[in-house]
Amino acid sequence: MSLIAPDVPATRLDRLNPVTRIVLALTLTLPLLLTLDVVSGAVALGLSLSAALIVGYRPGFILRRTWPVLLAAPLASVSMALYGRPSGQVYFEWFLIRVTDGSLMLAAAVFLRVLALGVPSILLFSGIDPTDMADGLAQVWRLPARFVLGTLAGFRLIGEMLADWRMLGLARRARGLGDTGALKRFITMAFALLVLAIRRGSKLATAMESRGFGGPTERTWARPSLVTRRDHAAVAIAVVMAVTAVLSAVVAGTFNFVGTGT
Repeated sequence: MSLIAPDVPATRLDRLNPVTRIVLALTLTLPLLLTLDVVSGAVALGLSLSAALIVGYRPGFILRRTWPVLLAAPLASVSMALYGRPSGQVYFEWFLIRVTDGSLMLAAAVFLRVLALGVPSILLFSGIDPTDMADGLAQVWRLPARFVLGTLAGFRLIGEMLADWRMLGLARRARGLGDTGALKRFITMAFALLVLAIRRGSKLATAMESRGFGGPTERTWARPSLVTRRDHAAVAIAVVMAVTAVLSAVVAGTFNFVGTGT
């Protein structure tokens, strides 16, 4: 059973190894942690959105998938605008609140930085098959097979837990217990779900152990996980995008190393 959401479109990223998509996310986001300015965030966000459209993501899908980031970015920028480091002309002042040129510029930088960090990360992790990811982590990154397979098994049980939650709700409603006491209903259903999760986890652990998972011998894998030239090219493009964003800030004179506090 695949856990890929049915609304995820097929894109050119599907041809990449799943671990390459992790590398792409780190490559695009980590350089932005060096500076907090408007130019680098705007350039990185523009390049990321352009690349997303080129590889095959639709604008509607991007909006649906990234709405939490689109909601969090304005909230973070508002706090910076009200309580950020004051400098320049003062537009509004009351108690601890001081809106100035500096705080507004900082708010804009935070807004773009949150989007530039969140949007490409969400899109890169959309549509990854858990089994393919586990194959890549074990074969390409050489992570311990016991850890990888245990994580994969737990991740696949998320769908079962969602189904259990729905069935518990339907069962309570069939008994006439699902229409009142929302807090009590949630607590009892959560406890019942916890009991079911522990039982299923114990059975799964026993079944995996009986099949040799975690044994002393080296594991073999049914499907090989390979890193091709296409993966190397994608990483190179991501490096160029990240360097372009940072260099744009340097050229524009807005580079603001976060450790200096300037």
